[in-house]
Amino acid sequence: MKPVTPLMARLGAFSLALALAACGAPRPEPPDATAGKAFKVVTTFLPITLFTRAVAGDCATVTALIPPSTGPHDFQAKPGDLAALRQARVLVKNGLEMEGFLDKLVASAGNSKLAVIDSSRGITTIDSPEEEAEHGHEHGEDEVHGHAHGAVNPHIWLDPLRAVQQVETIRDGLIKADPSCAEGYKRNAAAYITQLRQLNSEIAGKLKPYSGKTFIAFHDFAPYFADRYGLKAEFLVDVPEINPTPADLQRVAVAVKSSQLKALLSEPQEGQRSFNALAKDLGVKISVFDPLETGSLESSKDPGTYLQIMRRNTADLIQAFGG
Repeated sequence: MKPVTPLMARLGAFSLALALAACGAPRPEPPDATAGKAFKVVTTFLPITLFTRAVAGDCATVTALIPPSTGPHDFQAKPGDLAALRQARVLVKNGLEMEGFLDKLVASAGNSKLAVIDSSRGITTIDSPEEEAEHGHEHGEDEVHGHAHGAVNPHIWLDPLRAVQQVETIRDGLIKADPSCAEGYKRNAAAYITQLRQLNSEIAGKLKPYSGKTFIAFHDFAPYFADRYGLKAEFLVDVPEINPTPADLQRVAVAVKSSQLKALLSEPQEGQRSFNALAKDLGVKISVFDPLETGSLESSKDPGTYLQIMRRNTADLIQAFGG
């Protein structure tokens, strides 16, 4: 057996120290799955974020400009929003003046490489109640920007088949901006579109017995949903920020009595306060229809949130009809 020299002893002690350090050292966290993705996409609010995440899959990092808990009506831009737009390659919006703040914000960001996808392009729209023109016309991108705020109802995402068109437009825009992942975008969009078409068939079957019936929501978000399923939608106020007038309350009271509606449809962010007194006077309940303008951070990460909430909305609407 060879004697242990001082050098060997030092090397052995050094090796032992390294081994002990390695055993005691914390393991590095796995890298974020999105950290290495160079292709950055910014979306506006919840439904657009859900649709874009469904199409983007693993091909891009998707960041919501508006926090999920904040609706587009209440959004106040911060310096970090400009930074996000400067770093992004694509911005996806609903369009139809739903994001009235957006044009100035994009101009301030000064990102000449930013591609903007207007997901409303080519969709048949419904005019807001104050418009005298007949509703249901085709529009292109230029026409959208020509509308005054409020001329066209922007809540197209609440019709699953119009949502299909939005997803197709998002898919085509992402492919154009990032052709390296074209097959991924096509595959992801096809899978989600299949789910949206199944959702539409399911809702249509459940609501068929109630064709022609009227339901009443807090604000004017439901005409596309009603139009798709042969229903009639009334509302208390045009947009959530408006306080109802005595004439609004009287109009809704007449509609409730004539339609024999069992419940008024409030919204999660409004709670029941907007309808409490009116519902009590009319002897009806308050149910919920979620227009998907806001949600939780977790819900915004899962494209299936749209499908889940639309199914829940349908179930609550059937209860409002007395089913």
